[in-house]
Amino acid sequence: MFKGALPGFRDFYPQELAERAYVMTTWREVARRYAFVEYDGPPLEPLELYTRKSGDEIVGQLYNFVDKGDREVALRPEMTPTVARMVAARANALRKPVRWFSMPQLFRYERQQKGRLREHFQLNVDIFGSSDVAADAELAACAVDIMRAFGLTSRDVVVRVSDRRLLHAYLSSLGVPDSAIEGVHQVIDKLQRTPHDVSAERLRALDVPAEAVEQIVHIAELTLDEIRSRLTGSAAENAEEFARYMEYVAVLLGGDDSWLSLDLSIVRGLAYYTGIVFELFDRSGEFRAICGGGRYDSLLASLGGADLPALGFGMGDVVLSELLRAKGLMRASVAGADVWIAAEESTPLTAVMAEAARRRADGQSVEYALRPQSLSKQKKAAQASGAREFVTLSNTDARHG
Repeated sequence: MFKGALPGFRDFYPQELAERAYVMTTWREVARRYAFVEYDGPPLEPLELYTRKSGDEIVGQLYNFVDKGDREVALRPEMTPTVARMVAARANALRKPVRWFSMPQLFRYERQQKGRLREHFQLNVDIFGSSDVAADAELAACAVDIMRAFGLTSRDVVVRVSDRRLLHAYLSSLGVPDSAIEGVHQVIDKLQRTPHDVSAERLRALDVPAEAVEQIVHIAELTLDEIRSRLTGSAAENAEEFARYMEYVAVLLGGDDSWLSLDLSIVRGLAYYTGIVFELFDRSGEFRAICGGGRYDSLLASLGGADLPALGFGMGDVVLSELLRAKGLMRASVAGADVWIAAEESTPLTAVMAEAARRRADGQSVEYALRPQSLSKQKKAAQASGAREFVTLSNTDARHG
């Protein structure tokens, strides 16, 4: 006998489905305000699509198998490789910049913990064909406006922003060899969850110069001016571009710069990110990241498609829903019928059905007792159902129905 869903998977009873619908409706409304149009792709893709560019962490979490046609396939763990493949296939025909969004269900075989399951729904918002930092600002502003639409404020949520180019240049200025950069990225990515002495030991094991270890351990505390002071050439130009990005986001948010915080410890674990990256967190630090994304300019070309600049973010439903419940902002409930139609026990059931059919044809949601009952029982049933109106069908109505 089945006792429940598989570990890490969810049953969506009516209340849970109403909450999911509320989240997805809000996602869709805000994405459309930013002129993004909706698309979708297949839940099953060739395994190679993920093994080539997503990074070791994602590859190790794949639900993959050999199908009946002897093809190596995987359930999608993320949407970016799929949308990159789709855009690459029609790159010449699409109007630029491409502004698309989707809300796929994704699958990852990973350890269950708070805010992380083995399946989840995720809003993906992407722009293709724009290299300007204004496109990066559009994405961050869209993510913040989604928070606002749920009733969250900058006292609840912070957007922690970084730039992989600035991070690389800063690490190089500290004397970190190129051969160690990727390993240092992995240490930095876990700084918030790892004791400082453990992070320092890992950095020393990567041959990071001793005088640089302490600065890297505290890299999240750097200001833009402190970073600029160590940069020259193209890296200094990247810093100026990053400053414009911060300015643009504030303008798009009506002059409100309270949401954004520079934090070079934001690395993003996926291997394809190339520029500005960001993550949204609750200010209390109680939950995992709400949202994350950034620029991945090389991905389309690596998949054999057009060399188009690209950027996007993903926002999962699990952590967001937990946060909304904790803040009392999950405004979703199971809707009752518009009308409950009742009648005396002596009234033919067909008369009630005829009235229900007439009202349903007019667009109303209608419920009634499926067998003759006393009016008192019908009223109690109507109240329990949440019906907004209780209508008693008179015998005269029944005769003329």
